[in-house]
Amino acid sequence: MTANESSGAEKNPYAYLDRKDFTSEKFKIEIRGLPRYYGIGEFRKLLNEKLGLETCKIKPPKKGSAWLYVSFRSEENRQKAIEKLNGILWKNSKLTAQIAKPAPDPFVKRKLEQERKEAKRKRQKTEDESISAADKIKSITIPLWNMPYPDQLELKQKEMRSILTNICKEMLESSRGDLQDWLNYQKDKYEGLPCELLPILSTDKITEYRNKCEFTVGRSTDSNETMIGFRLSSYAAGSTAVGPIDDLCHIPSRMKTVIKILEEFVRNSGLEPFQPVDHSGHWRQVTVRTTQSGHLMVIVGIHPQDLTQEQLEELKSQLKDFFETGKGSEAGITSLHFQIMNKKSRDGLNQDNISHIAGSKCIEETLLGMKFRVSPQAFFQVNTTAAEVLYKAAIELAAPNEDTALLDICCGTGTIGLAFSKHCGEVFGVEMVEDAIKDAKENVLANNVTNCEFFVGKAQYMLPPTIRRITKTDIIAVVDPPRAGLHQRALLTLRKTKKLSRLVYVSCDPRAAARNLIDLARATSKQYTGDPLVPVKAVAVDMFPHTKHCELLLCLQRLSVAMRAHNLPV
Repeated sequence: MTANESSGAEKNPYAYLDRKDFTSEKFKIEIRGLPRYYGIGEFRKLLNEKLGLETCKIKPPKKGSAWLYVSFRSEENRQKAIEKLNGILWKNSKLTAQIAKPAPDPFVKRKLEQERKEAKRKRQKTEDESISAADKIKSITIPLWNMPYPDQLELKQKEMRSILTNICKEMLESSRGDLQDWLNYQKDKYEGLPCELLPILSTDKITEYRNKCEFTVGRSTDSNETMIGFRLSSYAAGSTAVGPIDDLCHIPSRMKTVIKILEEFVRNSGLEPFQPVDHSGHWRQVTVRTTQSGHLMVIVGIHPQDLTQEQLEELKSQLKDFFETGKGSEAGITSLHFQIMNKKSRDGLNQDNISHIAGSKCIEETLLGMKFRVSPQAFFQVNTTAAEVLYKAAIELAAPNEDTALLDICCGTGTIGLAFSKHCGEVFGVEMVEDAIKDAKENVLANNVTNCEFFVGKAQYMLPPTIRRITKTDIIAVVDPPRAGLHQRALLTLRKTKKLSRLVYVSCDPRAAARNLIDLARATSKQYTGDPLVPVKAVAVDMFPHTKHCELLLCLQRLSVAMRAHNLPV
């Protein structure tokens, strides 16, 4: 074989077929229609002894397959086998046979795949290098930044429609009887949707809207300097570099200012940024929170490594002086905290320890005319203006009255419950984060609200005793769970609570919420007791302009009530 021929063979996984030496791939047939249960030995006996075929090799693709390959040593023997096998009845199964395509040389195939992957990697690297870090950060964090805002809203409305269409299909698959009739009625009425989808809601404030950001301390791609910004890609993708936040339109200018000032302090500290590769370094994360009333909270996160307690206290003192009397005073910070961020524990949660350094311990935000205390670790909607639109929409969907009790599940600092308090008889909130419940109780006092109570604990354990405290005859639940959704045990408790008439589900990731929504609407069974809760109305709220995300509100109602309201037989 010449050098050119050898090179061609290395590039062609079927080149071996042109060689003069024998291969079982040259004269191969594919036999289909095999019975479910049979032995290769008895099949070989059928081919060679009963039919007189001179087989070379029998190649079952995998155990239990209804087809396999048989190889021969010549084209004549292959054609003879096809003629004899086509249409033959064996073990009550009719067999068919045809010429089979040869398999590629596994060595050459693997080599070519590796070459293609390497070429793709190099192309990607070239493309990545040609894109500036600033542009890459924009494409990651605000991928719709250059799309007109009305087009963004249209895109998100279409996405919500698509998600609801898929949810409707899945609900129908597990439905029967009245539930199936209702879903088909809704599907026909709303063109494939399980309920009416109202026009998407938004606000006029579409830039500098984020009131909280978590920034990573790392190194830039070009100068390898210490930088506070956002990661350019995931650790799994092979990068730990950080990109700048200067050109990100959704981040307030006050946040950008404090980050640039703090960046200088970090560079002059003599401590290195934390490195995820070998877990070396100290500076790890900076969290910044702002409010409409002008408050600014900064939480500086550090991995202590081998620093002594005295060194950590000295670092806190330096930060305090820097922001109170040094250059950092230009930032106007009103609340400063220090966070110890150790390696992750076995359950995957950070063993964080936050200590107050300067200013007030908490900040205050105003929402729907009410004041809310926000502590460092408490959850609060990241877009305050849009949150007002979200809560007004939730109240409108739920339609509470003075005889209604609201169950605020995953209540955070109590914003939803307090927003509802003017419209219903009593409010009971449940939240697993203790600091958030402390804030919620303070918010009740600050706003002179008398009909709200908040309890700390996981929803799946706290719901039964909380429900027993309700005195009203009608219950409405608002569920605003983490991205993973509501715990199954909590969901089943809501389904079997007879006084629960409506449920408003708030989802930042409707795809992830689909399982909860399907289970709430599932047909009644031993596991899923209680009348199903079915969607009757939905509305999207754009909480995150220039990104692909938005919140989706769904109002669910008891099936029997929904059917009677539409004059359908129950």
